[in-house]
Amino acid sequence: MPIASPSSVDVPPEQALLAVDMQGYSQIPEAKMAPVRSDLDDVLTNVLTHAGLQDPRDRPGAFKDTGDGAIFVMPAKDIARLVDPLLEHLHTALVRYDRERLANAPAIRLRAAVHVGPLALPDHRGDAINEVCRLLDSQVVRAGLTVAREHRGGFLAAVVSEAAFRRTVRAGRTPDLDEERFLRATARVHGKTFEEPCWLFVPEMTPQALAPLISPEPLGGGGGTAAPTSSAGSNSPTGAIFQFNGEMTDTTVINTVGTMRIDRRRI
Repeated sequence: MPIASPSSVDVPPEQALLAVDMQGYSQIPEAKMAPVRSDLDDVLTNVLTHAGLQDPRDRPGAFKDTGDGAIFVMPAKDIARLVDPLLEHLHTALVRYDRERLANAPAIRLRAAVHVGPLALPDHRGDAINEVCRLLDSQVVRAGLTVAREHRGGFLAAVVSEAAFRRTVRAGRTPDLDEERFLRATARVHGKTFEEPCWLFVPEMTPQALAPLISPEPLGGGGGTAAPTSSAGSNSPTGAIFQFNGEMTDTTVINTVGTMRIDRRRI
């Protein structure tokens, strides 16, 4: 009986991954793209150093420039540091950059994704790269950055995969970021079949404050889980849900509508 080649059946070693993407980079005037990207590189270099991490750009195949961001591949042992302290350090660095940047220099707002998974050496190929890119492009982290900007003037939203979360936050390896700082969510990408559980982190926002702004339904119960939308057979009203951005004066409508969603941002 033929023996399968080890290269085809062995699971490659696991690697920790960090991916970042700058919001609105393609809308920056071409003459300013290189300077702002250089500024981002400086921010990331300093943050990695302060988090006690070796810069992956020093290792062949461990760094990919994506134009408006980057993908970093690191040893699996570093996965906890990519969550804590790196995410808070990154938030602080972006706030400082915005305070010190020239008036005509664009702001830097980032989406970030943290993941862990097997990657074949030496080129670091495998599903984990695709998955961290999907997480970075997911609707939930995009919405998180919009909320950060509109409600806190923030510059960062990060999503942590379920696998990375279990090995870091839930395992007690992130002393300054416990589970109550994260919103449990589902990462989906428009037009893709990707759908995975994840954990959303927006600095200076609790899951309780974040959930109603990310999900169409308010947070249900304690902890940090966004409530799902109503489904058939539940005890909640089954009628249509309307959103009114103006004043309601029609008493017929008021007496008929069972559930009303108010956009408080316009009040």
